[in-house]
Amino acid sequence: MALPESLRSRLALPVVCAPMFLASSPELAAACMVSGIAGSLTMNHCRDLAEWQAQLAHVSQAAARHEASGGMAGPLFVNIATTLPEADFRAHLDLAASHGAQVVVTSVGNPSAVRPMIADAGLLHFHDVTAIRFAEKAAAAGVDGMVAIGAGGGGHAGTISHLALIPAIRSLFSGTIAMAGAISTGAAVRAGEVLGADLAYMGTRFIATREASVPDTYKAMLVAGGVEDVVYTRGVNGLPASWLKESLRAIGLDPDNLFIPAGRSTDHLPPGKTPWRDIWSGGQGTGLIADIPAAADLIARLKGEYAAACAIPAWSQP
Repeated sequence: MALPESLRSRLALPVVCAPMFLASSPELAAACMVSGIAGSLTMNHCRDLAEWQAQLAHVSQAAARHEASGGMAGPLFVNIATTLPEADFRAHLDLAASHGAQVVVTSVGNPSAVRPMIADAGLLHFHDVTAIRFAEKAAAAGVDGMVAIGAGGGGHAGTISHLALIPAIRSLFSGTIAMAGAISTGAAVRAGEVLGADLAYMGTRFIATREASVPDTYKAMLVAGGVEDVVYTRGVNGLPASWLKESLRAIGLDPDNLFIPAGRSTDHLPPGKTPWRDIWSGGQGTGLIADIPAAADLIARLKGEYAAACAIPAWSQP
């Protein structure tokens, strides 16, 4: 496994709070970092460069205060869309670097197109992959890490079990692997390491925290839902993704009988309803969420669960 010392030395637990459209807030990122895991921000829901800068400043100032008091802040990951024009991508990247971000996560497009800019800025480059062919392309592009999104993940996840996906990617890639999808406990973090991952990448579990910037009804839906209350379908925006069935019902759609558009489209949705804002995503880890704690309390719980999992003795024949 290959986790750079620049990240390892700042982590009390090998966990990243994933960047999530409309859910990731500066408060959540800061709370994660001062609690010893990686926090994250995404520029995708920032209205302009000024808002992006303000969010970065909030997080970097919180981390600086924590370290001034003798603590160690976790690293900051940022998600920047590869679909931005080059000048805009570079502007967002430069701001992130100036505020202490250490990792840029890209999720769509060809990672090789932005790889040189990220390297020149002195940041590590991770790329989302949901299938082996995407992992092969990312490896060829020279990325530093991959976010391997397996079956059961929220949002645009893959369909391959982590039991196969992580070892398969490890066999072709010597860089950092972050396992993503249906991770809600410290035991799952440890399981990822056993499979060959360096980090656990947690999204849905952190939506159900006090600091996440989503409606309280969304958080309550995650608590109330079970593993089978998630549907993986192209019937929302034309791309395969995981959605909460109850959020589909709330806008008048039947999650078991969705219209599947021929391509990427939301024209079939009720008027005025849009994915992410009105239709909410979640992974199968929803079934393990029973409360809405502060991020710091959740991370303390994860640390205890991780330690307990690490202490499980190896099986031995009597």
